[in-house]
Amino acid sequence: MGRWKPDGLGRLEDAALALFGERGYENTTVAQIAARAGLTERTFFRYFADKREVLFWGSRTLQELMVNALINEPQSAAPLEAVAAALDAAGTALQGRFEIARRRHTVIAASAELRERELIKLASLAAALADALRRRGTSGATATLTAEAGIAVFRVAFERWVTETAPKELPSLIRESLEELRGVTAR
Repeated sequence: MGRWKPDGLGRLEDAALALFGERGYENTTVAQIAARAGLTERTFFRYFADKREVLFWGSRTLQELMVNALINEPQSAAPLEAVAAALDAAGTALQGRFEIARRRHTVIAASAELRERELIKLASLAAALADALRRRGTSGATATLTAEAGIAVFRVAFERWVTETAPKELPSLIRESLEELRGVTAR
């Protein structure tokens, strides 16, 4: 086994996505992922608690990035503008991972268990953004509504990004989706 080769995390992620695409999530084992990556199962478990976490390992980092972007907005920024900054930070960070994001989306879309986990991740993001808005002085209901709307914008833009044949960049799709939301609510 090639434990001395660099980027074990990336190799495991790539191997898992390839196997999930070939065999399906349910029919892929940790042993198969580790073998494809040229690593041991023990090494796999140093990075991930289970095979599902290969698809969700960056959730905490993404949440921290979004919350920090929201908090760093000027206090004078409206709640939706602060959330827009968080969405923009996420879009910019994910833009360089397009192929991985597309492959990941395909795997998640094919599994009810993974779709449920993705919804939990999005709900956690919304809760973290709402909490950050409250810390900025936004009232409870307004903070929750704004954060949930922001995550809906993110989800719609992300879906377009990974499924369209010739997608625009994710930050552009996020801004377009946010403008669509503003248009809907202004009518």
